Amino acid sequence: MSDQNMELRKAGLKVTLPRIKILSILESNPEAHLSAEDVYKSLIEAGEDVGLATVYRVLTQFESAGLVTRHNFDGGHSVFELDKGDHHDHMVDVDSGTVIEFTNEEIERLQHEIAAQHGYDLVDHSLVLYIRKKK
Repeated sequence: MSDQNMELRKAGLKVTLPRIKILSILESNPEAHLSAEDVYKSLIEAGEDVGLATVYRVLTQFESAGLVTRHNFDGGHSVFELDKGDHHDHMVDVDSGTVIEFTNEEIERLQHEIAAQHGYDLVDHSLVLYIRKKK
């Protein structure tokens, strides 16, 4: 049984050809943050006959199953990345749209400290820095 089949079954999803093809595209771009349209274009370029509505539906199913994480970086435009189980934050280049993943232990520590100073435990967070290349 292929890795994709096992991943889909482990997530509680039936193994279908569109799901396998979409998961394969996401796995072949592990550092990428792909929109549904990006996935659809990759399928078309590969000669696959999968509709855009199917891509949206499968990505939403993957999100519900914990296979992917959805981000809305620039005002409603959703992008998806494989959920690798590691925590990281993002920087988005406002000119190019490039997404850069990063981790910083000091930022993580400060967030916990700030929550504690206000009488809370930090349970989750999402940090996105919008950046521009220095000139």
